[in-house]
Amino acid sequence: MAGWGGLARRSARRIFRDRREAGRVLAEALTAYHGRDDVLVLGLARGGVPVGWEVAAALRVPLDVVLVRKLGVPQWEELAMGALASGGGLVVNDKLVKSLNISDEALRTAIERETEELNRREQAYRGGRDAADVKGLVAIIVDDGIATGASMLAAVRAVRAAQPQSVVVAVPVGPASTCRELGLEADDVVCVTMPTPFEAVGQVYADFHQVSDGEVRDLLATPTS
Repeated sequence: MAGWGGLARRSARRIFRDRREAGRVLAEALTAYHGRDDVLVLGLARGGVPVGWEVAAALRVPLDVVLVRKLGVPQWEELAMGALASGGGLVVNDKLVKSLNISDEALRTAIERETEELNRREQAYRGGRDAADVKGLVAIIVDDGIATGASMLAAVRAVRAAQPQSVVVAVPVGPASTCRELGLEADDVVCVTMPTPFEAVGQVYADFHQVSDGEVRDLLATPTS
């Protein structure tokens, strides 16, 4: 794997108008993939889909969706003990699980529950269309940004299991440390801006509204080329 490469560009205080503009800027760092017939963009639902649509449209390649669900700690659901992606990618915070004495049964129950929800949402978003086959393709996984990287890591592992040619992580914003860590599992990581200090993904967006399920469905149904 090439991992953490030289495509990331530092910009301390870059502000995007919204996710669509961020996607167009991100696409400028991915022009090497323009018009290729072996490239697929995968947007993380929900916030990564508007960004991913703009990337796919600029590159004139197809777009599909990958879903990630947080695995919440029992009785404390807002605290994540891991993440699960459609296709089976799994990340578990072993240190947290051990420190809170979370049983294997509780972890398994959470995984089963979120797997069911992932499957339901995939069907709802695609409207009955089959998931794209990434085998042999360059899979560019796009989100609106990364913080800890757990959700993106789960997505990378799920996509990797489907035997793509390579996996590229592409985001408008994230901390340099997380990008380097993702580079250990992705073939390349492209990040437009890495503000210091990094506070949250939303710090670089003027409009960071919550993306609706309807917006995801509409974008996935809109051709990118």
